[in-house]
Amino acid sequence: MSAPEQVIYLSVPPDRIAVLIGTDGGTKRLIEETFGVHLRVDSSTGQVELRPRQDQGMGDPAALLKARDAIVAIGNGFSPEKALQLSRDDVVLEVIDVSEHVGKDPEDLRRVMGRIIGAQGKTRRIIEETAHVDLAITRDRVSIIGHPEDVDAAKRAVTMLIEGARHSTVYRFLDQYAQRRKFSRRGLF
Repeated sequence: MSAPEQVIYLSVPPDRIAVLIGTDGGTKRLIEETFGVHLRVDSSTGQVELRPRQDQGMGDPAALLKARDAIVAIGNGFSPEKALQLSRDDVVLEVIDVSEHVGKDPEDLRRVMGRIIGAQGKTRRIIEETAHVDLAITRDRVSIIGHPEDVDAAKRAVTMLIEGARHSTVYRFLDQYAQRRKFSRRGLF
């Protein structure tokens, strides 16, 4: 008796379907080749079916989960190039649903998302540059791609902003993280 085939079902926002498929299906093909999976995308509903390729047998469960993360990343606003970084073992995705922290009130959500982005994108840029991560910010979510320890620092910075911390406090936290990161990287050599 063979084990049941692994299938993952995802929902991608309608405005991100074209990005997921790509020109002439190029992005979809690239995801399939990179992760050894098969994608079936229903462009009318945004439903995505993800399974191991037939020629791969059961496939690699970790690759299936990484492909899922790449699709989620694209759905949350990342470019396919940035999402494909998730094929590396040392890169992870973290998605923060801001509405879980502040509720569904559109005004509260807009205010908090504005704090995370900052004037002319300053806060977002500082988080990305200091923590060495990529951020994608949508209406109610902040998605982070990077090395696990860097993603943790960026997540902490975003959470501090959601909880109402002053920007200067968050910047100080990030500066301290950057110093620790620099010294710990030197210690590896």
